[in-house]
Amino acid sequence: MVLQSLNLCTILLFLAIASQVSQSLHFELQSGRTKCISEDIKSNSMTVGKYTVVNPNEAHPSPPSHKISIRVTSSYGNTYHHAEGVESGQFAFTAVEAGDYMACFTAVDHKPEVTLSIDFDWRTGVQSKSWSSVAKKSQVEVMEFDVKRLIETVNSIHEEMFYLREREEEMQNLNRATNSKMAWLGFLSLFVCLGVAGMQFLHLKTFFEKKKVI
Repeated sequence: MVLQSLNLCTILLFLAIASQVSQSLHFELQSGRTKCISEDIKSNSMTVGKYTVVNPNEAHPSPPSHKISIRVTSSYGNTYHHAEGVESGQFAFTAVEAGDYMACFTAVDHKPEVTLSIDFDWRTGVQSKSWSSVAKKSQVEVMEFDVKRLIETVNSIHEEMFYLREREEEMQNLNRATNSKMAWLGFLSLFVCLGVAGMQFLHLKTFFEKKKVI
């Protein structure tokens, strides 16, 4: 029992550490093109994002071609963030709907075509909470804040496990409903085939009786 408890604590600690990894991305986008990035977010979860078009020449302002448009939408088509012709920006919202959220970046059309480098940091749940802004006056407070962060992480993992269980139940219900429909379709196809075979048998019997073959 003690060994199992230690293993469980080790797993939770590993997940807690892993969940603090930044979800930052760096990608390239050509003029007039669109690239979308998706994130699976559960309902009532806080999410924040920050995006920046990398300036190819930091000594000078960004050229007019280095502008993007961004739109963040839910799987139901609701827009949570929208910006046109910007070099950088950020968004923050609490997800009302569970599912895949899309952040679509579109580079302004420019001739000749240029390639933009974009830094994008998207964090959800515990990762979205800024703990660095909390004042730390002593080592005791440092440990207290670390414990709070771990508790928040464990709670987030616990909620995520229930969310994944609900999604699994939904998939199982969908599979059972699909199998049931397929079974009824198979029985219907069998009855149709037997009916057609019976009609063909009666037709042939009548035909041979008329010809006095039988």
